[in-house]
Amino acid sequence: MAVASESRVAIAGLGAVGKVIARELDKGIPGLALAAVSARNVARATDFVQQLSHAVPVVALEELAGLADIVVECAPPELLPRIALPVLQAGKKLVVLSVGALLAHPGLRETAIEYGGSILVPTGALIGLDAVAAAAEGTIHSVRMTTRKPLRGLAGAPYLEENGIDVASITTPTRIFSGTAREAARGFPANLNVSVALSLAGIGPDRTMLEVWADPTVTRNTHRIEVDADTASFNMTIENIPSENPKTGLITARSAVALLRKLSAPLKVGT
Repeated sequence: MAVASESRVAIAGLGAVGKVIARELDKGIPGLALAAVSARNVARATDFVQQLSHAVPVVALEELAGLADIVVECAPPELLPRIALPVLQAGKKLVVLSVGALLAHPGLRETAIEYGGSILVPTGALIGLDAVAAAAEGTIHSVRMTTRKPLRGLAGAPYLEENGIDVASITTPTRIFSGTAREAARGFPANLNVSVALSLAGIGPDRTMLEVWADPTVTRNTHRIEVDADTASFNMTIENIPSENPKTGLITARSAVALLRKLSAPLKVGT
């Protein structure tokens, strides 16, 4: 029996999420092999890969597409076009964690279509995207999401700075935003990729409604989703433990690993 060749995986960005994915690939995921990484701090990234069982090269973002079949984006959202274009133009797979940036660069979808590439979005820090996607095969009447975050998980968001909101001074749970997923992606680019993933699975970023609460009483990033559709009405809540980056939950990296593992799995569970 012929043995299937491994797909090469590269990682763009070695922050809290990228390091977890790299370590899991290094441990071994059937059908996949870590091939290269890219990071802003090359010296620190080099030190990191030298600690892996199989060291890989640290290269520029634009070089990743030539070294891999799948590129996982774990970088600041403004870098998405630099990472995505070479990958998609080579007809390869791109796993995107900065999902909100997809709304700012809609041409990436057309690029994927033109060159035969594909964009994959992990479920990330949400729950129930399978159910939302299934409901979208019929008619979804409404999707609402309420996010509560510890204060440090919201610090530095452009929306707060533009509106003069000092989250450090908040002492009781306070609603700081109400609007669409598209507006949230612009105002909270590092915080609310989950809302964009939800909107893409369902009724789009202009009909998916969102509230954001700065809540000094919580220690976990909490998301509650309410969906009303012709096939079902359901609500879901998830409380995510923050990673070393307080803006990102620990489950985000694990979700990306699960997606990668599923690519070559003989049994795939879930829509």
